[in-house]
Amino acid sequence: MMNLNITFMENVQTKTINSQTIVYPILFMISFSHFLNDLIQSTIPSLYPILKGEFSLSFAQIGIITLVFQLTASILQPFVGIYTDKRPNPRSLAIGMGLSMAGLLLLAAAHQYYMILISVALIGMGSSVFHPEASRVAQLASGGQKGLAQSIFQVGGNSGSAIGPLLVALIVLPLGQGYVGLFAIAAFIGIIVLWRIGNWYAERLSLRKTAKHPNDIITIELSRKKVIFSVVVLLALVFSKYIYMASMTNYFTFFLIDKFHISVKDSQLYLFMFLAAVAIGTLLGGKLGDKYGRKKIIWASILGAAPFTLCLPYLSLVWTIIFAVLIGLIIASAFSAILVYATDLMPNKIGLVAGLFFGFMFGMGGIGSAVLGALADDTSIEYVFKICAFLPLMGIITAFLPNIKGRKK
Repeated sequence: MMNLNITFMENVQTKTINSQTIVYPILFMISFSHFLNDLIQSTIPSLYPILKGEFSLSFAQIGIITLVFQLTASILQPFVGIYTDKRPNPRSLAIGMGLSMAGLLLLAAAHQYYMILISVALIGMGSSVFHPEASRVAQLASGGQKGLAQSIFQVGGNSGSAIGPLLVALIVLPLGQGYVGLFAIAAFIGIIVLWRIGNWYAERLSLRKTAKHPNDIITIELSRKKVIFSVVVLLALVFSKYIYMASMTNYFTFFLIDKFHISVKDSQLYLFMFLAAVAIGTLLGGKLGDKYGRKKIIWASILGAAPFTLCLPYLSLVWTIIFAVLIGLIIASAFSAILVYATDLMPNKIGLVAGLFFGFMFGMGGIGSAVLGALADDTSIEYVFKICAFLPLMGIITAFLPNIKGRKK
């Protein structure tokens, strides 16, 4: 077997920089920025019950809204990642948040369907610009603890996704669509924070250019073909995870309302509980991945959720919420492990990996939402959840992933 020798220079050891030390202030700041970014994103599916009633939308039209948002949040990401691998741009972080702020303000004033599509496209573009460079910042500040750093970064986003629906339920639902504009305050705060992170990032890049880099050589005993195959397997796992997550994030409220006849406000609170569990599971997954190995966490996270997803459509309200929380805890731990596993395969291409996987995640979520929305129109929301319940069984293909054992020379 041909060996692929991957050389990278991560550890800059000078009096000014020590990349062996985790930089918690930057990690927490980038995690907070991710919190704000994903809080803004989560307003879109949380507004669906309001928009559906206000504009008399079908489930298929709701799916198209998500498709436009997710595609703009996905198609650009790999290209942004490729570009920033060669030309890192510390100011792109704040620029991305600025696009999201513009989208929020337009969404608050939207009175026609096409305006909604334009506004969610802007928010999607902002997210697309944000994620590749933000992931690079997290790795630069990781001090070598990549799983922990990625989980801290990721849990910020998941926490924002959990808080967003709650804020929509408490503010926008009783006051009206126009109050979506209040979320632009979060975007403005994000711009300020990201500008400061950009200053640190720019300084870091400047110092890395002048510092003397020791030769850190990591040999990964995999052929190029095996690396590509492993990435395809990882993308298939992301597919299974995020198609299921699309059913929960976008249609769980409708499922609860349709099956149990609860109020919109109660359904949003239950969605918050699921998303809060996702945030907790993400943090645990990164830490456990560093300790026990990322492949084991991928196994447990995706395939381990299957028994709960298969039971969910047939339970009472109380047990539905309990199982939804357990699913959130279990399935959420996969993404940090998958992303860091992929960067271990291609350590010199962090931007490309982040852009590819975040982009694929959003793209699959968007396509899945559109397909599931059309399926719900033709059948029922309950039927959609019964079909999606089988997706975590795809976790069995984790068996095809190699056990990565990198070593320094």
